[in-house]
Amino acid sequence: MTKGKESKPHIGIYGRRNNGKSSLINKLAGQDISIVSDFAGTTTDPVKKSFEITGFGPVILIDTAGIDDTGELGIKRIDKTLTSIKTVDLAILVITENNFDEFEKQLIEEFKKTDTPFFIVHNKSDLHQLSDNSRALIVSQTNANIIEFDTIKAENLEKLIRLIKTTIPESSYKTPSLVGDLLSYGDIVLLITPIDIEAPAGRMILPQVQAIRDILDNDAIAIVLKEREVDAFLRKTKITPALAITDSQIFTKADASVPKNIPLTSFSTVLARYKGDFEHYLKGTPKISELKDGDRILLLESCTHHVSCDDIGRVKIPRWLSNFTGKKLEYEVVSGLDNLPRDINEYALLIQCGGCVITRKQLINRLKPATDAGIPVTNYGMAIAYVQGIYDRAIAPFMKTTESSIDYL
Repeated sequence: MTKGKESKPHIGIYGRRNNGKSSLINKLAGQDISIVSDFAGTTTDPVKKSFEITGFGPVILIDTAGIDDTGELGIKRIDKTLTSIKTVDLAILVITENNFDEFEKQLIEEFKKTDTPFFIVHNKSDLHQLSDNSRALIVSQTNANIIEFDTIKAENLEKLIRLIKTTIPESSYKTPSLVGDLLSYGDIVLLITPIDIEAPAGRMILPQVQAIRDILDNDAIAIVLKEREVDAFLRKTKITPALAITDSQIFTKADASVPKNIPLTSFSTVLARYKGDFEHYLKGTPKISELKDGDRILLLESCTHHVSCDDIGRVKIPRWLSNFTGKKLEYEVVSGLDNLPRDINEYALLIQCGGCVITRKQLINRLKPATDAGIPVTNYGMAIAYVQGIYDRAIAPFMKTTESSIDYL
């Protein structure tokens, strides 16, 4: 499963071959968007479909290969099916003919590993209804909701949609605010945005656009300017912004230009709190000072992009880290949601980008192997702020207290 580039809720359909997963998707979509066949194994790889479920809203629905696939290629397809679970906000397990054994239990075990909510659809109920014994056994083993469904008549379609609504986490479709909790009506926010070789031609990068929209949504005022205009703007207007947000790589210049009485942070730090594992970032970032010669650092990019000669993740951060620590460090970069090149325990530190093009669920699961193993994790912006000596200022707008424990808004 490749990178997810949409922030809509991701719903995965899982089960054995020929259980009617694709037919179920077509009924939810109200159109034929998945290939349906009487032959088992029609769906070979996870396929993402974007559409709107009537009565719910826009979603990304993932049609997966059967968990009971066979052969050498079948094993690879099963692996992709299991990998896709890390990217979904809700899983729907499709069973038929009262069959519930090791295949279904394997899927449920994977759902639990990634904290993925799920429910069960007993499909093709026009041919075989779910027996009371099967229902009791499944509920006792999974404590999951089970619904009968028939893709021919689709009599339970509304009930199925209601179950999606009540099972999917609210956080997957209700977007929290980036900085709204820091602002009051009419506040002015200064957005310091460099236009350099990495800036896309003719437009802003996504985190900057997201910040502008969030500020406007919270009835505040966004003022956008380049770093070399900050001093003149503050001097001429006499305005005292409620908050200033800057690009991470010019944080040092922004720190010098923005008076200390004005809270200052970075777009990447804002995204870290909004979408990332902020608590673990706060714990992991200071571990940069403990790096040793030969330590291996993994940089995680959420997207693939053109790599410039002065790329922030592949060039600048490694240079800044090496200069700050004075150690001989090794660096590896993984783009998208690709598999890691080595065991997670071989890394001393993970540095995650802002994750603007993936969901929070995808980002959290991307970091989970490291956090489970006790390996420090941080974020591009927070790591940059730390090595440039302005970490405390970068996180200060989001901190309630740092005295006895890590606490964040």
